[in-house]
Amino acid sequence: MSRRKIVDVFLLLLVVSFSLFFARASASFESDELLLQDDEEFGLEGARSPDLEHLNPIRPPIRRKSDLDSSSSSDSKAIQFNLEHAFGDSGFSPAGTFTARLKSWSHGGQTLTKLRFSRNTLTDAEIEAFEKLLKEDDFYTIRVPSNVLSPPGKDYIVSSIKARCLPRETLDEHFVIHTEGVNILAVNYGSAGVCQYPRLLKLPAKWSFNSYTVLKNGEQAPRTPTFAEELHAGENGEGEGVKPPEKSFWAKYNDSEDSSRTGDLNEL
Repeated sequence: MSRRKIVDVFLLLLVVSFSLFFARASASFESDELLLQDDEEFGLEGARSPDLEHLNPIRPPIRRKSDLDSSSSSDSKAIQFNLEHAFGDSGFSPAGTFTARLKSWSHGGQTLTKLRFSRNTLTDAEIEAFEKLLKEDDFYTIRVPSNVLSPPGKDYIVSSIKARCLPRETLDEHFVIHTEGVNILAVNYGSAGVCQYPRLLKLPAKWSFNSYTVLKNGEQAPRTPTFAEELHAGENGEGEGVKPPEKSFWAKYNDSEDSSRTGDLNEL
């Protein structure tokens, strides 16, 4: 046998060996694939299943803002406290009801929020008493409890205004209530607009109140003059108790320049 034939035989055997190897590998792969399909089809125990956690990863729940707020505050409940009024020197009688939410915090503090007010309808006797106040230019007085949780008859916060300041088309009133926790520190009560002096006698077109309420929470309410004090100041020739706005530096400078020019013209 020549050397060339020996090489050809060797190459042929090598090709046959590679062919058999690839044929076996292909059969083994198909066998594994069929076994997996059979397991899944017949639900055999120990069968492999897809990684569900990879397909549907578990995400932590998203906390909404309301959940965070509820965790920071422990309780919130509705409360009511009464408004009483007096005509001149008369005794006090019920005039309306304030409602609010009392929020109790986890650290022990309490805060009043969402203040609402409902006025009682004026009776014929109250309308007659109010007309008398208007004719005599007398005071109309209101009061609220100093502590919104205290039973009626305890300490009160009182505020007054000249009755002639209230009539417009209706009786327009404005409440600014300063609180600290459940305590009412001060109440500014007056008309919704400016009360001019001298006050003219005017009857409202409709005998009902149009009420505006403002709730201010703080560590300490500012000491501001009551509307009655402002009115007394106006009667004493001290203006209406409301200071004019503070002028800027340039406004004061221009005023001084105008004054000096006026003085020069007078000298000429």
